[in-house]
Amino acid sequence: MPAAYDPSNVFGKILRGELPAHKLYEDADTLAFMDIMPRGDGHCLVIPKKPSRNILDVDAESLAAVARTTQKLAKAVVKAFGADGVTVQQFNEPAGGQVVFHLHVHIIPRFEGVAMKPHTGQMEDQKVLAANAEKIRAALA
Repeated sequence: MPAAYDPSNVFGKILRGELPAHKLYEDADTLAFMDIMPRGDGHCLVIPKKPSRNILDVDAESLAAVARTTQKLAKAVVKAFGADGVTVQQFNEPAGGQVVFHLHVHIIPRFEGVAMKPHTGQMEDQKVLAANAEKIRAALA
């Protein structure tokens, strides 16, 4: 049984406006924003607004909303960066690679012959994130 949802997680804080984020898209059920430690240009995240630790405890409606927003953002990042493809990842519990315990989906534009950067924990320059966010928002428009 997974642990209970902890509202003090970083994505909960972003949802409540306690931490900044480069927001890309928002609707009644989801929020999309830039990953601050990207594994490639345009790497972004989609989260449900309703508290859920991961796919093991999310309600079906929130999960469906996350899937719809993930598809919307995947199309936008491919368009914004002229990508050849897109990697969509979602991790559950520590054994599954989850680090932030609020359900989230990674969307990473991919290019033929270009490896995905390793997860180093290095934060991207805020100006780069802002510029990439602007490209994605323009592709969504």
